[in-house]
Amino acid sequence: MQRTLPECLPTPRLIIGAEELTSGSGGSHEHRNPATGEVQAVVPMAGAAEVDAAVTAARAAFPGWRDLDLNRRRDILLEIARRIVADQERLAAIATHEMGIPNLLAGPTAQMAADWFTYYAGWIGKAGGDVIPVAAGDALDYVRYEPVGVIGAIIPWNGPLVAIGMKIAPALAAGNCVVLKPPEHASFTALRFAELAAEAGLPPGVFNVIPGDGQAGAPLCGHPGIDKITFTGSAESARKVLTTAAQAITPVILELGGKSANIVFPDGDLDAAVTMAVGAGLVTLSGQGCMLPTRLLVHNDIYDEVVARVTGAAQQLTVGDPWEPTTVMGPLATAAQLERVSTVVSKAVADGSGKLLGGGERPAGLSGGYYYSPTVFGDVDPASHLAQKEIFGPVLSILRFNSEDEAVQLANNTEYGLAAYVHTRDLRRAHVLSAALDAGGVAVNGFPIVPSAAPFGGIKQSGFGREGGIWGLREFQRTKNVYIGLS
Repeated sequence: MQRTLPECLPTPRLIIGAEELTSGSGGSHEHRNPATGEVQAVVPMAGAAEVDAAVTAARAAFPGWRDLDLNRRRDILLEIARRIVADQERLAAIATHEMGIPNLLAGPTAQMAADWFTYYAGWIGKAGGDVIPVAAGDALDYVRYEPVGVIGAIIPWNGPLVAIGMKIAPALAAGNCVVLKPPEHASFTALRFAELAAEAGLPPGVFNVIPGDGQAGAPLCGHPGIDKITFTGSAESARKVLTTAAQAITPVILELGGKSANIVFPDGDLDAAVTMAVGAGLVTLSGQGCMLPTRLLVHNDIYDEVVARVTGAAQQLTVGDPWEPTTVMGPLATAAQLERVSTVVSKAVADGSGKLLGGGERPAGLSGGYYYSPTVFGDVDPASHLAQKEIFGPVLSILRFNSEDEAVQLANNTEYGLAAYVHTRDLRRAHVLSAALDAGGVAVNGFPIVPSAAPFGGIKQSGFGREGGIWGLREFQRTKNVYIGLS
């Protein structure tokens, strides 16, 4: 298969208003190709000075974008969606270079992101206010939903294009301007999106891109010109975001980690359950996803069968060069992620947290990149790190249960609450467990692709606030009550 050359990557830079900067006060970052470990670009990073310039540009652009004819705003978002789809091949190539996603699996993310822009374009001009009942003839009381202002958006490295769709589309649809901080090791997707948005007619300053690390994140979260922050990342980073934002009393949306339970009952479709356990729990993003079903809870009556099938399927996965058409699992995104996963697995083996059934090592012949074999642990201790903490790698933890109550207890017994999954043909059980599971979303007999019309978000240490649907739009609007006396 012909490799796409690194020239597909956009020029590393900061985009602030109409300006493009090739250096920043936050220094620079050597971006390494996850598949080879080799440096393929040097990314300039923002610091406090560039954050301030970006917020200033966004505030200057805000009145014009807020007051733009609604039909024009809608058309710009629709054109952005069209251009994302048209650019799918290049965006997929960028994702492969940037995160090591197998190229043949990276393409659909463009359509997903475009769907969010199409969906929220449809809300423009339709998300009206409310009239409040008062005594007839005395007054008119109504509610206006207005844009918040300037949004500080911080996205993760594991799925930047989808994150842009989930955050930027509703923010722009509501009439806000945005300062986006992509992580230093995953900035190319955001920069390419900025190019597409500008070509679609988005005015300068409405969307600004400032790659960086904490030197940009902290001043962005604490900037008095930021009206709301939307953040996706780890709980550890979220605590820093909240602490900094609290100084300016800036509201925050948090979409954090997960340790989602995938519960399989004897009456479930075992073929589908095994396929999902391996495909979503190990293969997708090489396990680097917040809502992935990384805990497999299996009823004792079918435990041995399911474990054998999952372990066998995991051993058949092709891990390797993300440009090869037979590859289904690429490398981890960074050397730090590889070290983290390796450390967790080694410790679990040493302390007997579970029985290692497969993997647990770097695959032979792939030492140049950040590869790790799909790893399966059985009979995992429910109190162990394997069962309790987000690993963010291709590591699946399997636990036994004997009853519905025990399954719910095990599923809820973590600090997270992002998603949960159930495999059963029993309609009563499906509804009962959906109500009992502590999660922002529950899927029965399937793995959702986060529909743009549905609310997505977590509870507990998985965050708060929602992305998607009217709920996601309202996150980027402020509520104003207007009372007009008539007597």
